[in-house]
Amino acid sequence: MMRNLIRSKQYFYLVRRCLTQLALEPSLSSPPHIPVMAKEVIQYLKPSEGETFVDMTFGAGGHTKRILQSAPNIKVFALDRDPVAHNYAKELAEKYPGQIIPLLGRFSELPALLKKKKVLPNTIDGFLFDFGCSSMQFDVADRGFAISKNGPLDMRMDGDRYPDEPTAADVLDRISEEHLYRVIKYYGEEKMARKIAQAIIETRYTYRNLRTTWELASLVNSVLEDEVRTDKLGRPTSKATKVFQALRIFVNNELNEINYGMIIAHKYLKLHGRLVALSFHSLEDTVVKRHLAGNVTDYVANRSPLRFTDCGRTFTDGEMEMITDSPWKMLHQHVILPNDQEVEENPRSRSVKFRAMAKVK
Repeated sequence: MMRNLIRSKQYFYLVRRCLTQLALEPSLSSPPHIPVMAKEVIQYLKPSEGETFVDMTFGAGGHTKRILQSAPNIKVFALDRDPVAHNYAKELAEKYPGQIIPLLGRFSELPALLKKKKVLPNTIDGFLFDFGCSSMQFDVADRGFAISKNGPLDMRMDGDRYPDEPTAADVLDRISEEHLYRVIKYYGEEKMARKIAQAIIETRYTYRNLRTTWELASLVNSVLEDEVRTDKLGRPTSKATKVFQALRIFVNNELNEINYGMIIAHKYLKLHGRLVALSFHSLEDTVVKRHLAGNVTDYVANRSPLRFTDCGRTFTDGEMEMITDSPWKMLHQHVILPNDQEVEENPRSRSVKFRAMAKVK
């Protein structure tokens, strides 16, 4: 009887473990993602029957599904550089035949992809950007994005599409201390960047190369052991968060891709076509704001708006935005933030900044 009881317990634990694993693994039929500020996206894109949109960051398709459901005969070009997201798009395309066209690529690859589909400039009704990582990327340990999950320091949004491009671990193996300091300082906005960069390089030469997310997080936490950090909801957060952000941006060339994406969107939008951008940190939002203000020279968003003196007075940044000859018109007065209910239901939305604009020239 005791042997049967042991076997019964073993079977119970085996079943529970299997069910737990199934719950944690991503499923194409029910992707783990809640679209951020979906109501506002529809409000400002204003989809109408027969219109065409480009979802530049398809992810798990949450926003695209809302767009398709908002009006009949909508067509969406679903772009994503992540092969996992591309598979979601292909599956969703089967449920909406002829309405979703999955595209695998980066923002900068979109013109070539649209050319293959015979899409001409000035023919798209709306563009949507949802910058940063998706929940499903953070939820898979092997992708190397999450501090909370131990996995290889990869962080490539493209997965293995470009096997010769460096992972985050490769960057830490090869980068100089000065360049690493700059990456962490400017892309992570980390005030202790110098100290962290020095510790990482010393570890590389005296101990071992950093290969996993937990090894990097543990090192940064040890360097900043006397600090206590919290997120915007007041919850304790890892001291390595900004370092992970910096490496992810650097590995994926994110800010340049955002700059390309804004230029491409302007090229393909119809006159008075609409663009919505969801930014999750100030670096992303700054690129969007500079394009919105027309502060672009030679197709690159300038570091800061020009200042000049006329008739004895200096124009401020805000006044410069008003007098700049911008091809965009902002569709609301101030940046839009998520309401308290959305933040409570979807903590990922806590840092998002929403901007909507129309192409006016």
